[in-house]
Amino acid sequence: MKSITVFCGSSFGTDDIFKEQAFLLGQTLAQQHIQLIYGGADVGLMGAVADGALSEGGKATGVLPHFLQSKEIAHKNLTELIIVETMHERKTKMNDLCDGVIVLPGGYGTLEEFFEMITWAQLGLHKKPIGILNIDGFYDDLIKLVQTMVDKGFLKQVNRDMLLISDNVDELLEKMRNYKAPTVGKWISRDKV
Repeated sequence: MKSITVFCGSSFGTDDIFKEQAFLLGQTLAQQHIQLIYGGADVGLMGAVADGALSEGGKATGVLPHFLQSKEIAHKNLTELIIVETMHERKTKMNDLCDGVIVLPGGYGTLEEFFEMITWAQLGLHKKPIGILNIDGFYDDLIKLVQTMVDKGFLKQVNRDMLLISDNVDELLEKMRNYKAPTVGKWISRDKV
């Protein structure tokens, strides 16, 4: 993996461990020569993961919609900042630039980004590994919900197994390196997304 997209909150959350682990993730990516692709902001966990990568001399590319740049939340020290027009264009660009996705704690926007990426994988539009860094059990309830989807017949186990989960940065990256996408029929073509 040469580049990983990280989706995460624009807030720090209530516990210091969220910021610490986001910074550690950025550091680890840089140490392993993996370029960070993320939302481009300097606030919350977004800023922490970028600061972590940059602190180790890594590359950090931000993808930011124009309307957010005008609010002056763009990170000033990035390797590259790509400005797009819409939130959807942002996700598409972040997907195009990466070899895998990691989700950190966040709110509605983080969940929306995560679910779109995992849905694209389920549909066979990409074969990239998607991991959740489950810091301090943040995503435990979501993981239970996903299992309920399987148990109640709304999600196939093979698609549940596409989701890689760990509370440890190194372990999650190792799972991502070893990931093999299931054989999934392409129900739709990429241009129909």
